[in-house]
Amino acid sequence: MTVLIASLVMLALFGINVPVAFAVTLATFVYFFISNDLSPVMVIQRMIGGADNVPLLAIPFFMMLGSILNYTGITQRLLKLSDLLSGHLRGGLAQTNVVLGALIGGPSGAGLADAAMICKVLVPEMVRNGYSKQFAAALTSASALLGPILPPGIGLIIYGFVSDTSIGKLFLGGMGPGVLLTFLLMVAVDWVAKRRGYKPVRTVKPNLKEVLLATKDAFWGLMLMVIILGGIRYGIFTPTEAGAVTVIYSLLVGFAYRETKWADVKAALAESARANGSIMLILMASAGFAWMLTWEGVASDVTTMMADFTTNPYVFLLVINIFLLVVGMFLDGNAAIIVLTPLLMPTVHMLGIDPVHFGITMIFNLSIGAITPPFGTTMFLTCNLTGVKIDEYMKEIIPFYLALLVALAATTYIPALSLILADLV
Repeated sequence: MTVLIASLVMLALFGINVPVAFAVTLATFVYFFISNDLSPVMVIQRMIGGADNVPLLAIPFFMMLGSILNYTGITQRLLKLSDLLSGHLRGGLAQTNVVLGALIGGPSGAGLADAAMICKVLVPEMVRNGYSKQFAAALTSASALLGPILPPGIGLIIYGFVSDTSIGKLFLGGMGPGVLLTFLLMVAVDWVAKRRGYKPVRTVKPNLKEVLLATKDAFWGLMLMVIILGGIRYGIFTPTEAGAVTVIYSLLVGFAYRETKWADVKAALAESARANGSIMLILMASAGFAWMLTWEGVASDVTTMMADFTTNPYVFLLVINIFLLVVGMFLDGNAAIIVLTPLLMPTVHMLGIDPVHFGITMIFNLSIGAITPPFGTTMFLTCNLTGVKIDEYMKEIIPFYLALLVALAATTYIPALSLILADLV
């Protein structure tokens, strides 16, 4: 009954638009105050304990990396490379949007940051070239989903910490689904461009010399993923250390390009501090709520319920996919990972599902929720930045939703897509 009351309080606070971190915190306090056998002091201990973990240091490092990239010239060089590689395709600028989302999505690790950056540097150019603002906003939000899935996505770090799964394996596990989603989004863009007559930016394919020159110019930006994945794969450093190394590396590249000033470093630090503060508040609040659910034995109850419902892992994954898609529409993805992972992992282990495969599937689902009404955070951000109404946005997102669902189905039912590279660690 106490868990039910706390959950209803949380849902009511969501309904009046209380920020996620404060809604979850207040619901957790309600539980501790109405429980006769628990001291209210414990809620503070559990929240602080949820943030007091070394693996979580990777989050501020990678958040800072995402902020720094915009001040180093790396993003602009990756944009030029993306335009060269995809500008000759039908719907050239739209294709560039997807390719850029893939190239910067990994290093930044956060879908909201990617969406904000692409809205700023590419959407105005798309509108000037005849693309509808609604189409540009929908495509940008879909491209931003590559950030949480490709390494080093923040959600991958949080899931690895909560589920005690190798973060290095999760980083590599996100590569296969990320590449597949990039391809499917480009197919969807081609289909829309053919129907609407969106033209290529370039009339001819780039020659080898142009590609080599653009790759050379963007080389130091492309090396970010090599450093992160290669360093983890060969045991040179941990994911947390990878975040620190790539921050220093990006700063050195920015100063070498002579495009980074000390004032830019200060601005990047302020941006990453604000973003990290928001995430850590959600982490701490969700840690207290997750402990409450564990203490009340909800995890074992969920396992028993699922075992009574089905022992078929494929049916379980289908049910969980539907459930997580709905949850992602209402709850921040990082908070949902912290609250739900401890509840679902016993069933995952019981059914013999690989935790890396399940983690990628879970994050994919919750990311789709972020571009879905009524409370999709990435959806709201792109619509606000572009001045697009939600109903207009929803009409344009349909082809990209189909691409996302196909990629999700492949990720869910073809475990090798996530595990081939992950098994190298």
